[in-house]
Amino acid sequence: MAFTMGMKRTISRVMVLGAAAVMTAGSALAAAPGYRDADAENTLVIDTTKGRVIVEMYPELAPQHVERMKTLTRQGFYDGQIFHRVIEGFMAQTGDPQGTGEGGSNLPNLSAEFTVRRDTSFPMTVAASPRGSVVGYLKAMPVQTQSDDLMAITKDGKVHAWGLYCPGVLGMARAGDVNSANSQFFLMRNYNNVLERKYTAFGVTLVGLDVVRKLKLGEPPVDPDKMTKVQILADIPEAERPKVEVMDTSGTAFKALIDQKRKESSADFSGCDLSVPARVVE
Repeated sequence: MAFTMGMKRTISRVMVLGAAAVMTAGSALAAAPGYRDADAENTLVIDTTKGRVIVEMYPELAPQHVERMKTLTRQGFYDGQIFHRVIEGFMAQTGDPQGTGEGGSNLPNLSAEFTVRRDTSFPMTVAASPRGSVVGYLKAMPVQTQSDDLMAITKDGKVHAWGLYCPGVLGMARAGDVNSANSQFFLMRNYNNVLERKYTAFGVTLVGLDVVRKLKLGEPPVDPDKMTKVQILADIPEAERPKVEVMDTSGTAFKALIDQKRKESSADFSGCDLSVPARVVE
């Protein structure tokens, strides 16, 4: 398939992985204050030849795409597949068993989920309202939406919302037909707004953006990197399962980060201006 787009713990070690801080600590049951546990049922743990990448997915944005990723992951479909298209300053693409960009799974193609219709119950933390739109976060996912004011004049009382293609965001590849997504996906190395509302965005890298940026470049690369194993976090045996914590974007600590970032910037806040802090506690 061608991808066309024209409670107290002692911290013993801290290291920054791209957009996320990863902490090794003593054993703990509950997430630290201001943090939540990653959604284990909807989080991918992608082990690659360059290291581990952990991606949280959001069925609130694209339920079909999240389910497809989980189904194929549980089949072992992605294990051993190469990153066949890695472009500097753009993205890293994988998920093709042929390794050419032309393949897919034996499951039916997916209908596009470029946007979702939302009402006021949509669980979004608002960060800014530039040019009559609204920018914020669905958990750790940067999103944009039309203003609530438009709900009064729409037939269903809802407006469109969509994921932003910030660094680390997970998107689904497709061919020219908007309903041709199947198994191939990509992780953003940098921001690219050209993809928004044209390709389904449905997850974000919590840990390992630096790994994504280390993958060998090329279309295809020479001796490409690969995914050695892909798992759903909830499926990993408890004794081996990484404890992934993400800052709660509905909490006061994250709102303070937004306020600080807005004070530092001369322009209005963008959803890509701030990556939600996340960490692995072992």
